[in-house]
Amino acid sequence: MTANTEKGKVAAPEMHGTNRSGVDIPISVPAYAVDPKNIGEPGEYPFTRGIFPNGYRGRLWTIRQYSGFGTAEESNERYKFLLEKGQTGLSVALDLPTQVGLDPTHPMAKPEIGKVGVSLSNLSEAEILFDGIDLSKISTSFTINGSAAIIYAMYLAVADKQGVPREKLTGTIQNDILKEYVARGTWIFPVRPSMRLIADSILYSNATTPRFNPISIAGAHMRDAGSTAAEEMGYTLANGLAYVDELQRRGGNIEKFAKRLSFFFYVHMDLFEEVSKFRAGRRIWAKKMKERYGVMDPKAQHFRFGVVCGGSSLIAPQPYNNIARVTIETMAAVMGGAQSIFTCAFDEAFQIPTETSAELALRTQQIIAFESGIGASVDPLGGSYFVEEQTDRMEEEILKVMEEIDEYGGVEKAIEEGWIQQRLAERGLERKVNTDSGYNVVVGQNHFAKQDEEIKVGEVFSLDPTVAARALEKFEKLKDRRNQAEVDTSLARLSKAAASDSENVMPYLVDCCHAYATVGEMVACLKNEWGEFREPVNL
Repeated sequence: MTANTEKGKVAAPEMHGTNRSGVDIPISVPAYAVDPKNIGEPGEYPFTRGIFPNGYRGRLWTIRQYSGFGTAEESNERYKFLLEKGQTGLSVALDLPTQVGLDPTHPMAKPEIGKVGVSLSNLSEAEILFDGIDLSKISTSFTINGSAAIIYAMYLAVADKQGVPREKLTGTIQNDILKEYVARGTWIFPVRPSMRLIADSILYSNATTPRFNPISIAGAHMRDAGSTAAEEMGYTLANGLAYVDELQRRGGNIEKFAKRLSFFFYVHMDLFEEVSKFRAGRRIWAKKMKERYGVMDPKAQHFRFGVVCGGSSLIAPQPYNNIARVTIETMAAVMGGAQSIFTCAFDEAFQIPTETSAELALRTQQIIAFESGIGASVDPLGGSYFVEEQTDRMEEEILKVMEEIDEYGGVEKAIEEGWIQQRLAERGLERKVNTDSGYNVVVGQNHFAKQDEEIKVGEVFSLDPTVAARALEKFEKLKDRRNQAEVDTSLARLSKAAASDSENVMPYLVDCCHAYATVGEMVACLKNEWGEFREPVNL
């Protein structure tokens, strides 16, 4: 269904009475429909209205832009540009070879070097990436999962080289392998050893980098894969509980490690659905921590989350419309109480952002932060009969998703047998059918579109064609100048630790990084001990 523009007449699309999670949207809500005991005050259990009593007046959300491409030199230049423009945290995008643990010389890696993120194969590249950036003063986020523990170890090694005490490091590493199995595919090891590796990194981080978030349990990619907002939150919270169970099994102190668990979501276009999703998720997590695990420290009950405003909600046709989309999504994130936000550039649907589009995305956050007044009040939509009723309904839908997983036998079983993957595939197909038919309105794509429209954008980003060659040249030079005996010794110690059920492998990964062992070499050691994940096929 597209708009009839030949005669200047546009047929208005139908307005639906439910959101995309299937929750009814009443025209108005009577006061008696809202249960005041679930609302409370900001900063008070169950934290429906936010985890801080003074909201953003105490501290603004961290303003990030997801960035990284080519070699470490290009990305370092872009980071300094964004910091100069007012960005308050780094969000590092890594290329696919790094994400799946392949060195640039691997045949499968060569065509992908530096394309969707920066190539980061060893410590020397990380030193270049953060050259001139004081890690004691900047919060750094890494979107990395299968090889997350290695990249975290590399970050610690960079801090050591800079002379920055580890206890001063702040930031987040995504490190959420469960959602990789169901939504993204950058897994490396089987589920059980991957859970061990994540527990190792969290427990090590709690002891050595107490201000750093060693995991960001992510629903974002499940949302882009097709899930509804309620399913995104339900799957994410279920994964979070699985990590809590694993950490407790390993002897972790929940009152300590729960304070450094964080979450990560996409924000899509239904403003009230998104706000209600975050409010309901915050409430559910606090209740689970208290009622299921007996957690009494309020800080260990906190549901701290970051978001991406953009993702699959952005489209290539009429790309400047994406500026409005990102603005609405950022408003939803702020009114939902996010602790960290990065806004996609309008051209991310079809290219790596240019400096101009990246700056415009950054300015979108700054305008909302400093001009709109939205963040001046904590939970500004709290007390609205409509929002409170929608939050209650979202809570019900989220809990249904979590109960389904429990009834199946838990997250790990559901992933190993492909059950969640199948559910997401069905949802993704449903979303596509609804979009193709015009039922889900996407302005400029299936409604109000122009026939045979060309994508028109002011600037086109071009990746330097010499990136791969330069990355390979630097990689070979590193291998020539490093101390091979130190590399071999560190890798042998890593293998021995991986073969043990009781050793934490993180100290050995840090030692490997200091010896300039490569990501591919470290991954190969772990694969030799743990094997590789084989995706289940459901017919």
